[in-house]
Amino acid sequence: MIRFVLADLKRLWAGSVVIVLLVALAVALGVGVSLQERALRLGSARAAEKFDVIVGAPGSETQLVLSAVFLQPAALPLMPGEVLAELNDDPRVEWAAPVGFGDFHAGYPIIGTTTTLIEATAGGFSQGGMFRTEGEAVVGSAVPLQPGEAVVPTHGQVEQGGHEHEGIRYRVSGRLNPTGTPWDRAILVPIQAVWHVHGMGLEAGHDHDHDHAGHDTAHEDEEAHEHHGMDADAPLDEDWHRGALPGLPAILIKPKTIADAYRLRQDYRADGRTLAVFPGEVLTGLYATLGDARQVLAVIAAGTQLLVAAALLMVTVIHVGQRRRQIGALRAFGAPRAAVFGIVWLELSVLVGLGILLGYGGGYLAASLLSRAFAMQRGFSLPVGFTPEDGAMLAILAAVAALLAALPAWLAYRQSPAAALRN
Repeated sequence: MIRFVLADLKRLWAGSVVIVLLVALAVALGVGVSLQERALRLGSARAAEKFDVIVGAPGSETQLVLSAVFLQPAALPLMPGEVLAELNDDPRVEWAAPVGFGDFHAGYPIIGTTTTLIEATAGGFSQGGMFRTEGEAVVGSAVPLQPGEAVVPTHGQVEQGGHEHEGIRYRVSGRLNPTGTPWDRAILVPIQAVWHVHGMGLEAGHDHDHDHAGHDTAHEDEEAHEHHGMDADAPLDEDWHRGALPGLPAILIKPKTIADAYRLRQDYRADGRTLAVFPGEVLTGLYATLGDARQVLAVIAAGTQLLVAAALLMVTVIHVGQRRRQIGALRAFGAPRAAVFGIVWLELSVLVGLGILLGYGGGYLAASLLSRAFAMQRGFSLPVGFTPEDGAMLAILAAVAALLAALPAWLAYRQSPAAALRN
């Protein structure tokens, strides 16, 4: 029987290829959507797992997380700098590190922060070491710069109207190990350097909004440099956090215990000056929106698969009708009804099963390519992989395919050999 099936498929190879491709495309759509949505959830959760609590000025929780964790540029309002001093003195806090945004180099974000944050979250250096002066920078693993090379900061992105900071240069002191997070694409510099470059000296201590999207005028920037220029060779002294500090867009916090995390979140949401969030909690809300979009796409994919199934049934029924004389000849030469049923069922099952397997492979390939492109653009990896749930769905699809193949096989089974040969 198997030889007969293979010979028949070889003879009708063009129609067989069309059936396989139709099934593969329909299955690949559903599989690709499922894998990509799951990869986005896992990748974003891993990117945020090192940051327990984020404190910023009152505003959008989502934008605060997107800017502080995923380094998406936005004009965040500033909270009073004294909040950082309070957190550093809080016995519930293991460490608190400020982050400052706004500058770029060749499209890579320049982030002002402290050695504490880098040592606690980065996982060590592959080359060089930590910055020791205001004019040094540490680069993530995805930034194409080597120790000793220069970083020329621009306020905002050039293609969006940003301008270069005249006379300001950082020298790369070290390159970090890969972390699989957006911070692999970041250029990290001392937070004091960011303040000085933008005219926000430590003595300022006032709370004002600073446009982190790159819309400050060049005249204001030059004036800031004239009065508050960065001293590239000044050694770092991170004992400044108890003085009068400029406003801050965000502070990343590592609490000592889970209970401390909840108390800190409550305290810094209730004082009116700040907004404290759990990144995971905010991402859960985003996942709900993502899940709604996935459901819509899943319905579209299911509809596509139903249409393909209906088209295949119609094609196979017509195909069986066109092969009536062949089936009648088989019956006339003594082939039992069960053998005819088995031949037709096996042919269709092989074609649809092959299409399902190719669809799973195609969906995986599509999700992998999309994840790779996303990682290159956004800086964090999206792990694409199958789970037992995907195996169960594969078994269900195979069972449905076997049932669908039984219909034309049943039509062939019922066919009378005498009537088939007469027609």
